[in-house]
Amino acid sequence: MAKGRKGPKGKKITLNVAKNCIKITFDGRKRLDLSKMGITNFPKCILRLNDVDELDLSRNLIRKIPESISKFQNLRWLDLHSNYIDKLPESISQMTTLLYLNVSNNRLTTNGLPVELNQLKNTRTLNLGLNHLDSVPTTLGALKELHEVGLHDNLLTSIPKSISKLPKLKKLNTKRNPFPKVEESDTFIDTIRRLDKLYLVEEKDLCSNCLKKCQQARDKLNKIKTMTTTAPRKAIFSNLVSPNSMAKDSQEDWR
Repeated sequence: MAKGRKGPKGKKITLNVAKNCIKITFDGRKRLDLSKMGITNFPKCILRLNDVDELDLSRNLIRKIPESISKFQNLRWLDLHSNYIDKLPESISQMTTLLYLNVSNNRLTTNGLPVELNQLKNTRTLNLGLNHLDSVPTTLGALKELHEVGLHDNLLTSIPKSISKLPKLKKLNTKRNPFPKVEESDTFIDTIRRLDKLYLVEEKDLCSNCLKKCQQARDKLNKIKTMTTTAPRKAIFSNLVSPNSMAKDSQEDWR
């Protein structure tokens, strides 16, 4: 790079250029599409087009989003993915009409996420993947309308329960994070816990009808065993006849 140069200036976006980039979506919404245009600075002129419903500034070279973005009061869809953004403005919390927010593939850290994000009560899709997050604010658990959350390709070691238990959550992508590996000892302990859920009953605790059904089932099983080439083994617990319903429901877990 020549001496004195600060790097590429990027394409200059004028108001006329921006107006020509407005498209109508299939459902009649106005989308301002400024993606893949080599923009390095947020074009302030587009604030005069704040009646658009969707704004796409993805795949550019933008480093900073100004507080004035909150002037887009009708915005339902904001795509900022694949830029160089390391911090989101606090004013984004005022954009309460947002249904979709994509800030993946940027340089966001945990400190770059304002706590005010918990004000986006109507947001259904939030993509924070491909960033540098080492933790996720538990306050995001206040976004009860979230259907999809992207947290993949970050530096996370845990996911807050407030997020994983969101009432309407359908998809939570946490792939390729450095979560702690499950140790063999932990697996063994977990197996014991699962076995604790297996309950058996004695004959004296069953009513006559239930006992008859269990005996018939046992006789049928023994008949099948006698048809095999291997001699049947004696039951370890001869006085225990059948697992109860809870054990049956859990058998896929401990099998």
